[in-house]
Amino acid sequence: EVQLVESGGGLVQAGGSLRLSCEASGFTFDDYIIGWIRQAPGKEREGVSWISSSDGATNYAHSVNGRFTISSDNAKNTVYLQMNSLKPEDTAVYYCAASGGNYFPPLEYDYWGQGTQVTVSS
Repeated sequence: EVQLVESGGGLVQAGGSLRLSCEASGFTFDDYIIGWIRQAPGKEREGVSWISSSDGATNYAHSVNGRFTISSDNAKNTVYLQMNSLKPEDTAVYYCAASGGNYFPPLEYDYWGQGTQVTVSS
């Protein structure tokens, strides 16, 4: 059974930090690009950051570049998103998703997690 399980969300004040985790199982982790995608109420989903599990290449949305850092521990099949200098506009449900395609960032995803809520108060 394929699973992507996010954790680490919560409530934090503006300027604070959170670290999200995404633990994957049920598929060959090294063959996939893992992305973090967020969705705020009333807004479309927005890709935040991506990492290639095979070579460690990373990419970031302009809105988070310099504040967020994505990393992976392939031995644990886990991807992390370190979020620093959080802003109220970062408030959203954060999903991790896996893509087996060749585009980076991906155009579509094969698997999704259930999401974790991040709320940043002003």
